[in-house]
Amino acid sequence: MKILIADDESIIRMGLKSMLEGMGHEVMATVNGRDALELTRRQKFDLAILDIKMPYTDGLQAAKTIARTKPMPIIMLTAFGDDDLIEKASDLPIHGYLIKPVESAELSAAINVAYKRFTEQRAIAEQALKLHKTLEMRKVVDRAKGKLMADGYTEEEAYRMIQREARDSGLSMHDVAQSILGG
Repeated sequence: MKILIADDESIIRMGLKSMLEGMGHEVMATVNGRDALELTRRQKFDLAILDIKMPYTDGLQAAKTIARTKPMPIIMLTAFGDDDLIEKASDLPIHGYLIKPVESAELSAAINVAYKRFTEQRAIAEQALKLHKTLEMRKVVDRAKGKLMADGYTEEEAYRMIQREARDSGLSMHDVAQSILGG
C-alpha cells in the first residue's frame, strides 16, 4: 500500500516509516496536518496514519477533510488515551485508533482491520446508492403507470406498455416513463 504518515514527532514518524517499509509498504511522511492535506491533494494514498495533536492542522481536522475529499482508511495515532480525544475521534469517519508507542504487530493488525472496514463501508455505500436509484426509477415508472391508468389502461396494461416501448425503442423503462410524464 501507499501510506501517508503525519506526525510532528520525528522519532515516531521515522519509527513508523521504518516499520511500514519493513512490511513492504510505500510511505510518505510529513510533520503536520496541513502538509498531509496538501499531499493528499497531489497524490493518491491507500491509507493515512494521522497523529491527533499536530501544529497548524491537527489530525482530527485533517481526518475530517481527507474523509470528505479523498476517502481512504484513516488510523488516528496519539500519545494520549484521553477520553475526550477518543470521543472526538470516534465521531469521525476513521477506521482505527492507536496509542503510542506502537508495536509492529499492532500496527499491521490495525492497517488490515482499517482497510477491511473501509472497503466494507464503500461497498455498503455503493449498494445503498444503487438501491436509491432503483427506488427512484420505480417511483417514476409508477407515476407513469398512474397517468396511463387515468387514461383508461389497467395497471398491468400500463406496465406492459412501458415495458414494450422500452424494449422497442432501446430506452430504459425510466426514460420511457419520463417521456410519458412529459419530462
